[in-house]
Amino acid sequence: MRIAIFNQKGGVGKTTTALNLGAALNRSGNPPLLIDLDPQGHLSSIHGKAPLDANQSLFSFFQEQHTLRELEVDWEHIGRLIPAHQQLIKVDSIFGKGPAILNKLRHGLDALEESQPDRQCLIDCCPYIGVLALNAIFACDCLIIPVSTDYLSLQAADHITRTLQVLEPVMKRRVNRYYLLTRFDRRRRMSDDVRNKLRERYGDDVLDTVISENVTVAESPSLNQDVFRHNAGSTGAHDYRNLLGELVERGSLPVTMR
Repeated sequence: MRIAIFNQKGGVGKTTTALNLGAALNRSGNPPLLIDLDPQGHLSSIHGKAPLDANQSLFSFFQEQHTLRELEVDWEHIGRLIPAHQQLIKVDSIFGKGPAILNKLRHGLDALEESQPDRQCLIDCCPYIGVLALNAIFACDCLIIPVSTDYLSLQAADHITRTLQVLEPVMKRRVNRYYLLTRFDRRRRMSDDVRNKLRERYGDDVLDTVISENVTVAESPSLNQDVFRHNAGSTGAHDYRNLLGELVERGSLPVTMR
């Protein structure tokens, strides 16, 4: 199963969700592959020891210098990572937007999964629609859209939904998607307002799990740790365990929990 994590608004928890959902999968006995598809490389920087050379990053895959398998690096306590590089920002201008480049990641993952069909894949996307994000959308089985509890993030979710409606006739399928509320503060009325509006618009596509505003979630990336390693008893760790459980229950992560 391939899950892309995408929102066109920054600061909503895309990378944090990729990191901690990956860690939750690993703790359940299902170490995933994480792909950093963002030229900013935040996920790769959290790894701490990912290669810094563009030729050892996902950019090399787009240049057809390496296969995805050749670019994987081990990530202790998580699984495996294919790192990003700032050179990814050039993909749009170098390769254009033809079908071959838009489907490149999908075809690469098809080949990679022939030998590891049961491994889950999480894709951390860049916060804008371009060749990179389109590669993720075309490749994924499911899209998680993190929505922080503010009105601008709600507008961004609406924009993504309209974008998907435009793309789906081209893809000839509906992209399965879930809206995940992040930075949820139960003391603020706005959090409940955003949740209610999201449910009115998208119904069952809104996940029941919310990711609470939590110090441990915010601090852990700066320590090159996931939320479980930083504080497994924290509210944030509890929320990400619940997220994994809900995705498994909904059938979007076909894994056996331990």
